Amino acid sequence: MTLVEPAHQARPAGASDDDIAPGTIAIVSPRHGPGVIGGAEAVLGETALGLAGRGLPVEILTTCARDHYTWANEFPAGVDRAEGTSDPSWGGAPVLVRRFPVELDTPGTDRDRIGDRILAGDHITIQDQQRWINDSLRSSGLWDHVFDHGDRYRALIFAPYMFWTTYAVSAIHPDRSILMPCLHDEPPAHLDIFASMMAGAAGIWFLTDPERDLAERLYQLPANQTVVGASIAFPHEFARDRFATEFGIDGPYLYYGGRREWGKGWDDLLAGYARYLARRRGRPVLPLVTSGVGAVDPPPGAGGFVIDVGLLTDRQRDDAMAGAAAYLQPSALESFSRTVLEAMAASTPVVANRESAVVRWHLENSGAGLTYDGGAELVECLDFVTDEPVAAAALAATGPDYVGRRYRIEQVIDRMVDTIDDWLPPDRPAATPGAGEQRR
Repeated sequence: MTLVEPAHQARPAGASDDDIAPGTIAIVSPRHGPGVIGGAEAVLGETALGLAGRGLPVEILTTCARDHYTWANEFPAGVDRAEGTSDPSWGGAPVLVRRFPVELDTPGTDRDRIGDRILAGDHITIQDQQRWINDSLRSSGLWDHVFDHGDRYRALIFAPYMFWTTYAVSAIHPDRSILMPCLHDEPPAHLDIFASMMAGAAGIWFLTDPERDLAERLYQLPANQTVVGASIAFPHEFARDRFATEFGIDGPYLYYGGRREWGKGWDDLLAGYARYLARRRGRPVLPLVTSGVGAVDPPPGAGGFVIDVGLLTDRQRDDAMAGAAAYLQPSALESFSRTVLEAMAASTPVVANRESAVVRWHLENSGAGLTYDGGAELVECLDFVTDEPVAAAALAATGPDYVGRRYRIEQVIDRMVDTIDDWLPPDRPAATPGAGEQRR
């Protein structure tokens, strides 16, 4: 495998490497910090805190970017020693965060040109695949840090599969790299560059059975692979009326939280919601409340019924989930769908796109909601939630038990720690970086 190493630049001030504790677990994330919206990034952050809560030394290696559209360097480079949580369920252990600047020093034309061909299903040469993955964000500081000091980490954990931070950096020390791919059945997943990355990893953590099934169809997987899941926090309380009161929402509402973008099905959801409004002219309707990032842009006639509350705190999000008549998940590209499970934990029914194998699997195993195929069925589901609120709420009664039996933090971290101990015991000898990544 050939990698394009980013142009070298001065290491950020304060990013000393002399204080890497023996046996440290490194969590490598493309983005991390306040205002970062992304399922994989959230799972990695919670994994770091959960492992630290078990007494393991943990660092997060990440970039200075906050936004995955611009990849602009918004966080300061260097070492943050104050990251942690006061929540006793996480152990309260601090986690060191090392941030490295992003280079955006290519025109992006290869990324756009080849990306269009990937999405169209064209055959892409390995050379063009490499041009595509390297013509986006890169971080020489992060690459150099792992090249120079990766053998001082017991394990390096990477997610999601499609970013340069996973593809390029996991190849430096594949013998101690654990991938959490967060895999969807999408055109880039079929590229050869990711097949070699998966096959060469020390181990793979999957979030769900359907994600592993997909990976088994696409790749030759290493022997070390298992489903670990991801943690879903149960709030200390669900204040079902507090969110509506705080934001001045009158009556029951539908809720969607996350990234408002085409890839998450937001446009299709808005189109289906507009059909629901048109069909119910003269009858009661439920407003659509949304939080997160990205443009809302409701269609004509729907604007007065779509309420954007922007970014929420964790407490506000929990309240929004608990108070909703239903949580809507229009995305077909999910590897775990934590928001669906947060809704289940709050005893809120889910209305979800049946094209997502993962979400369909959650709902088939829990019975805690409805799936739809296309806009007409979405309207039927919204009609049901509006006209039969008691029956809709009854669907969600099984949600908390389903989530609690599978995805509590203690269970997930147990599975992670067991696999790290099995695959990468603390007394393993150090290895040199992969031959394909030696400096030229």
